[in-house]
Amino acid sequence: MPDRADRMPVRVAVLGSTGSIGTQALDVIRGHRDHYEVVALATGRNAELLTQQAAEFGVDPECARLCGDTIAGVDGPAVLAELAAHPDVDVVLNAVVGFAGLPVTLSALEHGKRLALANKESLIAGGPVVAEVRARGNGEIVPVDSEHSAIYQCLRAGDASEVHRIVLTASGGPFRGRTKDELALVTVADALKHPTWDMGAKITIDSSTLMNKGLEVIEARELFGVGFDAIDVVVHPQSIVHSMVEFHDGATIAQLSMPDMRLPIGLALGAPARLPQPFGAMDWAATGTLTFEPPDLEAFPCLALAYEAGRAGGDAPAILSGANEVAVAAFLEERIPWQAIAQVAAESLEQGVGNVTEVADVLEADRVARERAHAVVARIAARPSGRTNVGAQ
Repeated sequence: MPDRADRMPVRVAVLGSTGSIGTQALDVIRGHRDHYEVVALATGRNAELLTQQAAEFGVDPECARLCGDTIAGVDGPAVLAELAAHPDVDVVLNAVVGFAGLPVTLSALEHGKRLALANKESLIAGGPVVAEVRARGNGEIVPVDSEHSAIYQCLRAGDASEVHRIVLTASGGPFRGRTKDELALVTVADALKHPTWDMGAKITIDSSTLMNKGLEVIEARELFGVGFDAIDVVVHPQSIVHSMVEFHDGATIAQLSMPDMRLPIGLALGAPARLPQPFGAMDWAATGTLTFEPPDLEAFPCLALAYEAGRAGGDAPAILSGANEVAVAAFLEERIPWQAIAQVAAESLEQGVGNVTEVADVLEADRVARERAHAVVARIAARPSGRTNVGAQ
């Protein structure tokens, strides 16, 4: 990073501060207090940790906000939007979980902030609206997801017009290699045992179904403007190659590092400059073999559903995202089995989709998605053992 001795620290709002991404972001900032100043914090329910964070980083109590019982509580959206638009904030880290992150994304971009985006759902559900607000407010998005951060870095090697395809890597989650039949009885505990990443419950379940990768395909389309036919997914269980860009001349540029979210977080806060601290540095002598394989779409149908929703456009991505949130919550509550997550999403999409031209359309699409998904969940949960026809596509 260039010498900042004569410059003011970048002022950061960490929204979703007590979750996995939020706490790791504060860890990055903790080691670089001369580069960054935390001026706003928000969380959904962990008041004790929020208070500790505010005290440590000297955040004014008015800018350290608890947003109700959940991050989407009654006052949550307004509070989050207010903090994202705060005049003292330069960079907004959106680490809010799920669709509740939409107000942060829109407000930050509307007010010309840099948005360090860890909340993929808001971009996926509201893609056209987010693009319009981004252009109007002249805001900037720098991705925090390790895969999209990798693409962001790889694209420095060439012009956007020279890109042939983007290759997103997937760890394969805890169930890589299992067949559809072998996945019929997996438990919540099984699904939460991610082999390489330490993440929150929702994203860990999404990783186990490959829905996370499907949503990342849609996100890549929105972030980098490439068509779905030019976005591929490969399973890479070592989680060292975080994604790749292939150019027209056959050259492929990849970003490699050990799994450590602090690397993409640090880059998003100060891009294009890099922090003078290694996160996830490689020991090449001990790295061993790197392997790649195609995803199993029969065992993990969520990936194909995401491609279908992305190509359909309109509010289909919002329907997919909202229905998936309901399904994942139901699985974590042990109301439906793991394979039913894909069924809930598929049936919600089958009931039809519409267009998205303004924020009200995004909100309505999310409402409809959740209404449909809750109905499917209730029907599945009412069956004996909740397993009949689960996973049928």
